[in-house]
Amino acid sequence: MDFIELKVNIRKQTGNGPARALRREGRFPAVLYGPQTEATLLSVNCHEFEQILKDHQAGQVLLNLVIENDEKTARHAMIRELQADPVSRNLLHVDFYEISMDRKIKVKVPVVTSGKSIGVEMGGMLQLIRRELEVFCLPNEIPETIEIDITNLDIGDSLHVNEIPLAGNVEIPADVNYTVATVLSPKVEEEEVVEEEEELEEEAEEAAEREAAADTGSEE
Repeated sequence: MDFIELKVNIRKQTGNGPARALRREGRFPAVLYGPQTEATLLSVNCHEFEQILKDHQAGQVLLNLVIENDEKTARHAMIRELQADPVSRNLLHVDFYEISMDRKIKVKVPVVTSGKSIGVEMGGMLQLIRRELEVFCLPNEIPETIEIDITNLDIGDSLHVNEIPLAGNVEIPADVNYTVATVLSPKVEEEEVVEEEEELEEEAEEAAEREAAADTGSEE
């Protein structure tokens, strides 16, 4: 996974007033911190940051922060927390977490499937229960995706996290051997549809009974 360069500036003021002034300039406040890093107040260009988020999920972006002050310095970081206005979706604040290239970090990676399962060929339905997995590895070893081979999954079979082969020093920190993918039988799908239809019928009957009771009460 490559590092994306993002230019940021040092800011010296805090509070709502200076934050609003930054947004009028097309920027928004940020902070950089880490286990061995003193918190540094920054400002980020809104347009440049939004372009990064269009192509990547926030939790999976590795950044090379170029801090422009009296002199330029560069820091490797990840997005720890991102705040946006719930209505306008305008960016309000971002926390950057500095990372070290020789220390493992936790990051979520998308799951993709390969092959066509035996069960699907027989009419079953593949259910991907985990669409991303948390991995523990060095920053320069983060995989773009985690590929799982579903070829041998028959109807009723499941693939668990401990069965996924991993390359290099990549680990999946899992206390429980949870299910990542399974193949459902057509019968299960039919039963789910029938149950849903029965529930809708029961709800309709209850509504009709309540309406009839209300009509009776109004007549009295």
